[in-house]
Amino acid sequence: MSILLDISKIDMVFPTPKGDFTALKEVDLKINKGEFISLIGHSGCGKSTVLNVVAGLYQATKGGVLLNNKEVTEPGPERAVVFQNHSLLPWLTAYQNVELAVKQVFKKKMAPGEMKEWIEHNLKLVHMDHAMHKRPDEISGGMKQRVGIARALAMQPEVLLMDEPFGALDALTRAHMQDSLMEIQDELNNTVIMITHDVDEAVLLSDRIVMMTNGPAATIGEILDVNLPRPRNRLALAQDVEYNRLRSAVLTFLYEKQRKVETIGQKADDSTTVKSNKENMKKHDVA
Repeated sequence: MSILLDISKIDMVFPTPKGDFTALKEVDLKINKGEFISLIGHSGCGKSTVLNVVAGLYQATKGGVLLNNKEVTEPGPERAVVFQNHSLLPWLTAYQNVELAVKQVFKKKMAPGEMKEWIEHNLKLVHMDHAMHKRPDEISGGMKQRVGIARALAMQPEVLLMDEPFGALDALTRAHMQDSLMEIQDELNNTVIMITHDVDEAVLLSDRIVMMTNGPAATIGEILDVNLPRPRNRLALAQDVEYNRLRSAVLTFLYEKQRKVETIGQKADDSTTVKSNKENMKKHDVA
């Protein structure tokens, strides 16, 4: 497979009143066309910062991002973002919300009739064609998120960026959305980068799971290949030995390896503090 996206040794440093804060340190990842990548890690590990750099919302302090060998310097329609909040305009229907994105990207490329067909096609992809003329306050949370995904897909992005898109949904709706996303990716062969806190979701959906270390100076700790055959059925996978091995590997990284790292770091900090206190006491005694 060809490399579509090259995240090349990026650092991200934010100025604060107390000095510079290093959010990311040497994050390096190459993503192939059609891959589904999940970013997982504890809160504050820089997952959203990575996504924002790829989206062009942030400029990396060091390193950079290449999409099809072109440097990413600003947001663009080739990188569509789906947020945890659907971000639909409440006074517009589902159709009109998708239409806004389509007009922005294809206004000079599509005739009105083609545009109408394209909008309806993308709403049908997410099983929302039956409610295309309803406003957000007339549909459920899961349906709103489907419209948000349709809007993103309608831009024909080369990379679909998803920031915990199902985090606010109930378990049953979340499962339905995961199944829909697998169907869509199978049909369109999208390249997807998704942030999640859900281990089962990461294993179910991904080709690779990128596990982030805890911040500050967060980086990629491990990358886990998920070679489960597609299409994937959650009920069948529940008893699958390889599925459970992968699930265990992610949990071990998150709750054992990272805890050890934190403990070692805390001991080092405590040792430095004790040493500093002793030196200060010695100076005080001499004085």
